[in-house]
Amino acid sequence: MAEAKEDKAEFDWPPLESNPDIFTDYMRKIGLSAEFIIGEVFGFDEELLAFLPQPIHAIIVAVDRRSRAEDRQKGSPENSSLVEFYMDQSGTLDNACGIIACIHASLNTPVEIAPGSILGKFHAENADKTPAERCKSLEENTEFKSHHKDYAMSGQSAPVTNDQSKVNHHFIAFVVKNGMLIEVSRYPVLCCIL
Repeated sequence: MAEAKEDKAEFDWPPLESNPDIFTDYMRKIGLSAEFIIGEVFGFDEELLAFLPQPIHAIIVAVDRRSRAEDRQKGSPENSSLVEFYMDQSGTLDNACGIIACIHASLNTPVEIAPGSILGKFHAENADKTPAERCKSLEENTEFKSHHKDYAMSGQSAPVTNDQSKVNHHFIAFVVKNGMLIEVSRYPVLCCIL
């Protein structure tokens, strides 16, 4: 999570509404197979968890935004090898944490991505790059950025386009790799061995 520049006229990557319909439509538009959807957890009782689409490949959580200092204390760059695909988030990707969490969730699980799609091409072009190079690639991907802005303007909430004080949450992906639950945010963090 990077703190955005306060004096910008408009965010480069505005925040997404925490809405599974928006996330699902966005991800399908950029290449996620129609077989997969993003659901919402209404609670942790067995009856409520039964509403979730199965199988569950990843979890994306909206959390209160931490300070930059707190964020840096979690994980380390060496942990990027815990997952197959990890990318940094920069100040240019100011509020792109929602789509970055989706990228981490989809490219580190067995979901299907259309090869010629925006996400499929992004993955193919960046599979062998460093986390910093992947970040730079997303920053410069105008097609991806255009779709992102369209989806950031949709939803039930008023879009936040330039006021960082109104952005209070950060999206984090959790994936299971090699029998480990891994948080993928600032850096991948091993949460537990399953």
